[in-house]
Amino acid sequence: MDYQYPMQPDWSTAEIIDVIAFFQSIEKAYESGISREALMNAYRRFKEIVPSKAEEKNLCDDFEEMSGYSSYRAIKKGKESSDSDKIKM
Repeated sequence: MDYQYPMQPDWSTAEIIDVIAFFQSIEKAYESGISREALMNAYRRFKEIVPSKAEEKNLCDDFEEMSGYSSYRAIKKGKESSDSDKIKM
């Protein structure tokens, strides 16, 4: 991993940790798979920190540009899956 996670300077330490955890859950979905529940919990917490769709899109686009992993596709697959599914991209 040779990139930095996108973040905002006005976030608290706890918010930064939770946003990084969200992006790490996206990485895990691509690399080894993650439970739907864990992915969606991380996404719900991310949306509490970043409620704006525009800001979410900017952060996720920045992450995809740096990592090659699409948050949008992973979350879309999570929303379409059943509760007990494992999300593997």
